[in-house]
Amino acid sequence: MERVIHEERRLSFFEKYLTLWVIGCIGLGILLGKLFPQAAITLDRISIYQVSVPIAICLFFMMYPIMVKIDFAEVIKAGKTPKPVILTLVVNWCIKPFTMLAIATLFLGVFFKGWLPGFEVVKGGQEVELYRSYISGCILLGIAPCTAMVLIWGHLSKGNDGHTLIMVAINSLTMLFLYAPLGGWLLGVNKMPIPWQTIVLSVVIYVGLPLFLGYHTRKWIIAKKGFKWFEEKFLHYLTPVSIGALLITLVLLFSLKGELVIDQPQIIFLIAIPLLIQTCLIFGLTYALAKWLKLSYRDAAPSALIGASNHFEVAIATSAILFGLSSGASLATVVGVLIEVPIMLMLVRVCLRTKHIFDK
Repeated sequence: MERVIHEERRLSFFEKYLTLWVIGCIGLGILLGKLFPQAAITLDRISIYQVSVPIAICLFFMMYPIMVKIDFAEVIKAGKTPKPVILTLVVNWCIKPFTMLAIATLFLGVFFKGWLPGFEVVKGGQEVELYRSYISGCILLGIAPCTAMVLIWGHLSKGNDGHTLIMVAINSLTMLFLYAPLGGWLLGVNKMPIPWQTIVLSVVIYVGLPLFLGYHTRKWIIAKKGFKWFEEKFLHYLTPVSIGALLITLVLLFSLKGELVIDQPQIIFLIAIPLLIQTCLIFGLTYALAKWLKLSYRDAAPSALIGASNHFEVAIATSAILFGLSSGASLATVVGVLIEVPIMLMLVRVCLRTKHIFDK
């Protein structure tokens, strides 16, 4: 029987300092934007049916390494312990998207609205208020359950690796069916233009295609080389590819957003506030529900961490396609990247310090 992949207890070099890499890419992007202002714009125009070819290449390499790690045979075992799986699905799809909409609208559309003036022209030529664009970016984060680094968060918290892996697989599959309709509906609530064909296409390209190829790559390599070689050799060299592709995308993004970051750094701070509140709220709610459902700590910790974290790669991909690399929505999704690692490491520590309450 193939055993579950065990991530290292320590974060890799790239993952441990992801926030620093993101900051470095912001600086590099701003610098390139100043030196070569037309370069990123030209790259963004290389597209097929509104799908940017350079971004498509980068984002495929973000998603593919993650999908290769999934052992879909483990999904069958979820039926033996349905409560943690049901809890995670309910939080991810029935609670989290709506709390994100409410919190983002309250802070960015009410409390901070006076500090977020201005308009922008999104793809399709429609002019919208900037605060609505920022809210849309937050929504795209809120409807994208994490299927990547949550494997590490769950492992660091000494949770049930099997449950985490199962939820990675289930989240990937449910995103194929729920991400597009739910995202379109919530973005419609926010009065943003929503090209349905584009959002469905983006999910197919950035989730469906890597999922299909990842499954068959995993199956073929294990059959030819064995599971040990697959885990110790293939994954060792493949893992940094995902983060590297993300960082290249961020360079492109901030080459267009450099002027805003320099002139209005408060924008980054204001967007981070509702994202921080949302993350902590969902973590606390899921953790409390897990205790109420009498789950073990090993199931409660990954459930709460999965609910709290976001799949920022997919959010960035979708915002770039829907609204463009230079949009406020794309900026909001990148703020999610900035705060993801430090917040999740903090919540891992919270789990470890509160482990004892599940033994009572």
